[in-house]
Amino acid sequence: MDFFLEVLVGGLLSGVMYSLVAIGFVLIYKASGVFNFAQGAMVLFAALTFVSLVELGVPFWLAFAATLAAMLLLALAVERLVLRPLANRSHITLFMATLGLAYIIEGAAQALWGAQVHGLELGIDDVPLEVGGLFVSQFDLFAAATAATLVLVLSLLFNRTRIGLSLRAVADDTLAAQAVGIRLRRVWAAVWAVAGLVALITGLLWGARLGVQFSLSLVVLKALPVLIIGGFSSVGGAIAGGLIVGATEKLAEIYIGPLVDGGIENWFPYLLATLFLLVRPAGLFGERAIERV
Repeated sequence: MDFFLEVLVGGLLSGVMYSLVAIGFVLIYKASGVFNFAQGAMVLFAALTFVSLVELGVPFWLAFAATLAAMLLLALAVERLVLRPLANRSHITLFMATLGLAYIIEGAAQALWGAQVHGLELGIDDVPLEVGGLFVSQFDLFAAATAATLVLVLSLLFNRTRIGLSLRAVADDTLAAQAVGIRLRRVWAAVWAVAGLVALITGLLWGARLGVQFSLSLVVLKALPVLIIGGFSSVGGAIAGGLIVGATEKLAEIYIGPLVDGGIENWFPYLLATLFLLVRPAGLFGERAIERV
C-alpha cells in the first residue's frame, strides 16, 4: 500500500509540472478562443534568455527581472505586429498566426543565444524527502507550491480586477465587448504578458529538470491531454487535468506497463484524453458551446 501511495503522490506532483504548461495555453484561449501554438517557443525563449544571462554573470534575481522584461516586450510586439492587424479574423487565421510565431520566436532565441544545451541550477535538490512515511521529491514539492501560488494569483486577477473582467467579456463575445468600450488591444497585450510570466516560470522549472535546450519547446505536447481532460478555458481545469494525467500515467506504467512490455507512460495520457473526448468533449471544467437554432 505504501508503494502505491508513493507512486500516486509522485504522479500527482509530476502532474503539476504539466499543469504549468497548460495554464499558458488557457490564458490565451480565454482571451481569444485560440490555441496558442507558440506557447512552447515562449517557454524555450524565456528559459534560454534567463540561463544565458546567468552564465554571463548576471545575478539570479536581476536575470529573472530582465527576462521578465524581455517577455513583456515580446508580448507587446506580438500584440502590435500580429494580433492587432488580425483583430476579428477567424480562429483558424489566428491559430496559423501563432504557428508562425512559434518558429519566429524559436529562430530569434537561437539567433540571440545559440543552440547549445545549458544546465540550469535553481538551488533546489531533486532528492527524496520523507513526508508522513512517504518519500517525495523536494523539487516536485517546490513545483507544486509554485503552481498553487500561481493559480491563486491568476484567480484573483481574473475575478477581482478590471482587466480580468474585461478578459472574460472578450472571451465571451469579442464584438460585444468592443461595443461596450472594452479595448481589445489592451486586453490582448495584458494576457500575453501574463502568459509570458507563466512561460518564464514554466521554463525555469522544466529547464532545471531537463536542461535548457531546443527540445524544451516540445513540453507543450504534454499539455495537450491535460487541456482536453481539464478543459481549454479553465485554470482550475488545467490543474485538475494535470493531476489526473500525472497520477494515471505513473500508475499505468507501474501496474499495466509490464503486461505490454512497458513504455505505456508515453501514450497512456493520449488514450485517456481520447476517451474524455468521446464522453465529455468540453473537458471536466470547460465551457460547453451553446448555439441558438
